[in-house]
Amino acid sequence: MGIHAAKTAATRTRLRRAGILTALVAVASGVAVYSGTAGAAPQPTISQVQAQVNSLQAKVDSVGEQYDQASEQLSAAKARLAQVNKEATQAQQHFNTARAQLVQVAVANYMDSNQTSVLGLLTSGNPGAVLDQASLVEQVAGMHNQQAAQFLGYAQQLTSVVSQRQRTEEGMAAVQSQLAAQKKSIAQLLASKQSTLSSLTAAQQAQVTATTVGAAGTGAGTTQASYSGPTNTQAGQAVSFAYAQLGKPYVWGATGPDSYDCSGLVQAAWAAAGVSIPRTTYEQWAALPHISSSSLEPGDLLYYAGESHVAIYVGGGYIIDAPQTGEDVEKIPQDEDWYAANFDGAVRP
Repeated sequence: MGIHAAKTAATRTRLRRAGILTALVAVASGVAVYSGTAGAAPQPTISQVQAQVNSLQAKVDSVGEQYDQASEQLSAAKARLAQVNKEATQAQQHFNTARAQLVQVAVANYMDSNQTSVLGLLTSGNPGAVLDQASLVEQVAGMHNQQAAQFLGYAQQLTSVVSQRQRTEEGMAAVQSQLAAQKKSIAQLLASKQSTLSSLTAAQQAQVTATTVGAAGTGAGTTQASYSGPTNTQAGQAVSFAYAQLGKPYVWGATGPDSYDCSGLVQAAWAAAGVSIPRTTYEQWAALPHISSSSLEPGDLLYYAGESHVAIYVGGGYIIDAPQTGEDVEKIPQDEDWYAANFDGAVRP
């Protein structure tokens, strides 16, 4: 063997020994060693998967609350459109009646002078064109000034309400587009979360989900319980309502009576007590009086994960929560891992 070959062999021997030593150190320190191609990324630890799943769920909650807010905006826009359509129908009727009266005046005044442009203006049904030729309308009316003024007023009213209708319809279309985008985003986030969980063994999945919202599979929560507390206060009535919803499925965007999301549940609970609170967690957090966690009373609302999630405190260290897709409304200790780690604060309606 030549000098060069001997050096090469010695180098390879040192590298092999170094590799073995590295593996032994890794095993001794509890670091997983993975076989495979050079440069392959190490598998994530359970704690890393837990963090990833919780991050995805937080995004689901956040987008879900935005979806709820957009749904409210759409409902308001639909109500507004119905009112505008009613106003438009009435304005059109007034415009048509006033126009018919002026047509009679125009026919009487201009029949012999062949003023077809005047009759064309009045019979066009275009309130914008009428307003553009207001002086001609007044000229046609002659001695009927009051009729002309009324007709022009109705033309202005009709033009305005038609413009409002167009703006409302455009606003509705924008909100509907926003809702579709948010719905797609939620579906993608949920699919990503499920894909992450599906890559684990059943035991690993249980370990991960034990520290997520709802603490699925831990046995800590219950979906069956009866309320025996007072109902002579609004807070008691809200808690009683929340108990009655136990076992109903979580559905994002739902406000009852058969399913709920987290903010929909607490809004419905307080509505049952005669108290109106905002729809989304962010609006509730901004609008309602904040209280310290040391002074919690049944009926108070507890917020989590950047105010993107809410549950109702029912006393004795327990909350009732609509946790996440795939789970049901449940009663759970307020100090469960995810809740304790993500608690933001509390409010009292």
